[in-house]
Amino acid sequence: MMITHQPTYTLWQLIVYFLRLGTFGFGGPVALVGYMHRDLVEEKAWISESDYKEGLALSQIAPGPLAAQLAIYLGYVHYHIRGATLVGLAFVLPSFFMVLALGWAYVEFGGLTWMQSVFYGVGAAVIGIIAISAHKLTTKSIGNDKLLWGIFAALAAVTIITESEAAALFIAAGALVWFIRCKPRWPTSKLSALAAPVPLQQIALTTATDSNTLIQIALFFTKAGAFVFGSGLAIVPFLYGGVVTEHHWLTEHQFVDAVAVAMITPGPVVITTAFIGYLVAGVQGACIAALATFIPCYLLTILPAPYFKKYGKHPALIAFVDGITAAAIGAIAGSVVVLAQRSIVDIPTALLAIGTGVLLWKIKSIKEPIIVIGAALIGLIVYPLMH
Repeated sequence: MMITHQPTYTLWQLIVYFLRLGTFGFGGPVALVGYMHRDLVEEKAWISESDYKEGLALSQIAPGPLAAQLAIYLGYVHYHIRGATLVGLAFVLPSFFMVLALGWAYVEFGGLTWMQSVFYGVGAAVIGIIAISAHKLTTKSIGNDKLLWGIFAALAAVTIITESEAAALFIAAGALVWFIRCKPRWPTSKLSALAAPVPLQQIALTTATDSNTLIQIALFFTKAGAFVFGSGLAIVPFLYGGVVTEHHWLTEHQFVDAVAVAMITPGPVVITTAFIGYLVAGVQGACIAALATFIPCYLLTILPAPYFKKYGKHPALIAFVDGITAAAIGAIAGSVVVLAQRSIVDIPTALLAIGTGVLLWKIKSIKEPIIVIGAALIGLIVYPLMH
């Protein structure tokens, strides 16, 4: 069990906080984890600095959406499995219901000019948002480390060339940094733990050929939740490779729209999996995709939580996290190029993407939802003129 000081808040208070954050928390994973620190550590003092940092470290090393995992961990700190479960649901459900509504509207009205116009503008703005997010993550996490920059560049190139993401390369990147920095002398049997996820991934790839679409959705999104490292944006290249290239569930245009939905809704970015599931198989598909994505990250947070407090500061683990993080950020950077090729189709969309990046770069206080709304309005005006 984790040894922590007595809570100064009730579980219900924490649930209400995460309900609010899940409903109004825009800005992506980096912003969301920042809100949690500001509110829960600095202002309310419900969570200690050390508990927050340990949760953040665990969320970085474990695959899955960063913000959702940190929320689950913070729920676990004082209220253990019950707290982790209820906090996780409170954080994810608001955006899930919003995505269901957007999925219904997209299916019902997607052929209408106004709907196409909105996504024409928002899809282009999303490229600028992801580009700036990738830049922030890169400068914050990689610094001047040449080894990490090499991993970053390699994964960016692989993502651009293959238009997909290989989970095994993330594990390999972590193992490489661990090996170079720590120069381990362990028996080879202990190294097998680092490669454990790869056979599971191969099993998922093999069985995902089942003809039943719902089973395919469950298997694919379980793999997404279990093998995608880094922030929520890291799932974008992985989803593109599976949803568009492998299974052909969505067109490239629909996939960019799905990423746009993730940007215009609050809460975790990976909730876009529910939108994709809805487009493929309706409400059933949305529920299965969401559950398959979040259950692995839930389990991979609560199961190691009692032990991570003891071993989280071990140099070998820190090195492994650094390698995985560099690989994840490289994949995000590569996904910017892949998605830009699909979203930037003419001069107005190019200007929108560039303008979004410039605004976020120059005006630090501007919020992504404001840009998204502005892009949607521009799309409503420009799209009918261009088509």
